Amino acid sequence: MITLLHLDASARPGRSGIDPHGSHSRRLSAHFVEQWKKARPGDRILYRDVGQYPPRPVTGEWIHAAFTKPEAREPWMHDALAESDTLVDELLEADLIVAGVPMYNFGVPAGFKAYIDNIVRVGRTFGFDRSRQGLPYWPMLTEMHKRLVVLSSRGDYGYEPGERMAHANHVEPHIRTVFGYLGIDDVHGLAAEYDEFGGERLQASLAQAERRIETLVEELAASLEPSLTAF
Repeated sequence: MITLLHLDASARPGRSGIDPHGSHSRRLSAHFVEQWKKARPGDRILYRDVGQYPPRPVTGEWIHAAFTKPEAREPWMHDALAESDTLVDELLEADLIVAGVPMYNFGVPAGFKAYIDNIVRVGRTFGFDRSRQGLPYWPMLTEMHKRLVVLSSRGDYGYEPGERMAHANHVEPHIRTVFGYLGIDDVHGLAAEYDEFGGERLQASLAQAERRIETLVEELAASLEPSLTAF
C-alpha cells in the first residue's frame, strides 16, 4: 500500500463537465484519483484543498519561528508553525503527490503559492548549514523516492516547451524547481488548454488530457508492486 496526496488549487469549486463553471484542473485531478483507485483500490488517499481553503501566508513571525531551532522555540512559535507542520507531515507521508494546479496569470494560484511557502521548511524538507562546504542547502526528501504529478489547465494554448507561449509558462517550471529543491524530481505533468476559447477545442483538449491521465496511471501503477495492481 502507498499513500497518495491529492491537492487541488483552483479557486473554482466543483468540476467542469459536472458543475456549472466548475474547475478543469479539479476535473483532471479527480479523474486521476478515480483511475488510481480502480488500479490500486487498497492505497490510502489524503486530500487537501488549498484553493478553497488556502494555508495562511508566511509572515515575519512564521519565518522567525521556522529558523529557530526546535528545542529553542517558544510556545507562540509552535502555534505559528502548526498549520505548516500539518502540511509537511502530509507531504512526508505521501509516496505520490497529485496536484491540480490551474494557470493564473501565467503562474500558480495564490493558495498553491501559500502551500509551497509552508512546505519549504528548513530542517524538515531542506537542510541548511552555513558552515557546510560547498552549497549550504541540501534536499531532505531525496531518499524517500516520492513522485509528483501536476495536472494543469490554461486559458490560452501553446505553453508546452517549444510552443508559442512556452516562455510565459511559470506553472510547471516553478513547481519542478521547488519540489526538486526538496528532493522530489520524479515529476510528470500534463494540461488542458483553450479554456478561454471554449467550444470544440476545449472539449478536445480535455478529452486528450483525460486519455493521457489514464495512460499515466497505468504506467505509474505498473511500476509498483504487481500484486497490488489490478486493471
